[in-house]
Amino acid sequence: MTREEYHAQKALKEKRRATERRSYEASKGSMDLSFLLLTLLLTGIGLIMLFSASFPSAYYESGDAAYYVKRQAVFAAMGIVAMLVMGKINYQRLRGTAKMLLGFSIFLLILVIIPGVGITVNNATRWLGIEGVFTFQPSEIAKLGVIIYFADSISKKKEKMEELKAGLLPYLPILGCIAILMMLEPHLSGTILIVGIGIMMMVVGGMKRWLVALGFGGVGAAAFAYVKLVEAGIISYGASRILMWKDPWLDYTWTGYQMAQSLTTIGSGGLLGLGFGKGRQKFLFLPEEHNDFIFAIVCEELGLIGACLIILVFILLILRGFWIALHARDRFGALLVVGCMTQISLQTFLNMAVVTGLLPATGISLPFFSYGGTALALQLFEMGIVLSVSRQIPAPRNG
Repeated sequence: MTREEYHAQKALKEKRRATERRSYEASKGSMDLSFLLLTLLLTGIGLIMLFSASFPSAYYESGDAAYYVKRQAVFAAMGIVAMLVMGKINYQRLRGTAKMLLGFSIFLLILVIIPGVGITVNNATRWLGIEGVFTFQPSEIAKLGVIIYFADSISKKKEKMEELKAGLLPYLPILGCIAILMMLEPHLSGTILIVGIGIMMMVVGGMKRWLVALGFGGVGAAAFAYVKLVEAGIISYGASRILMWKDPWLDYTWTGYQMAQSLTTIGSGGLLGLGFGKGRQKFLFLPEEHNDFIFAIVCEELGLIGACLIILVFILLILRGFWIALHARDRFGALLVVGCMTQISLQTFLNMAVVTGLLPATGISLPFFSYGGTALALQLFEMGIVLSVSRQIPAPRNG
């Protein structure tokens, strides 16, 4: 080794130590209190509304009116602990898990579609585990895997993301593979979420805007053509969902029953609602009242004003999250937050749009509210990632 090479390596080591020292000092900062309180508020309200929405069906199915909320509370407690622990950890450590987590999530998605391995509910095979004891959806892990892998990969490219070869082609096969595996379940809403998260992160990472416009234009044209072909009777797959979305009272007693009951539930709440716990539709009238359609119970019991206040809390959480992304110390942290908050915002919008009849039913849950322990725990862990990034936001300079 020559003297020049020795000094070059020494300078590189000193630079790394300085970077690690700055990162360590920054990681000792405080979490974003506003974001933390908003997350805890939504989790608390979600548990309360879950109990109100679920106690009739829980008592009917198990004899214990608190069956669902007790299980959800256990996962909420684990999720809050995971959130606080993750919030104290330097988020840079997640880089080492990126490829492994993405590969593991794809492996789980493959397991789901193997006959006899995945668990089927309502003609959809989306779960792994032991039926009646513990089940989870690998798609929830896939969301986290995509967020961390894309953040790690895109953050290293910077201006190269503007190139078609580096900014688009490496990620399309990943999103395509996951989308195909999830559509085989089938899981349309999960596919939309993961693809939407990936695209949003690529856009923020620097992908050319004309590609985004072209992509959204293509998706919009395909959706419009699909609806027209269904109406013409040329395509039968998903036809009932489209027709019942346009008018659920066409077949009120069968295929349009859930959507009609959801609209009835929302309408019966009026301006001020019937009062907490006093909703009527949850008494085995509205299907999935504690899962995908819990927001309808919120509207019935809390009314338009109460529902709007909850929507406002979601908006404040999402805006605060993106504020943290804008002020993050580095691209990796910013992309992590963008991925996590895109998931929450997109999932919240899609759920409320489905419940209110703005979009056709896709089977998507409401973050922090819908029953699903592993989903809630992972959502809270992702909020912990956001809190970890918030701890390293550079302090404003005086003067």
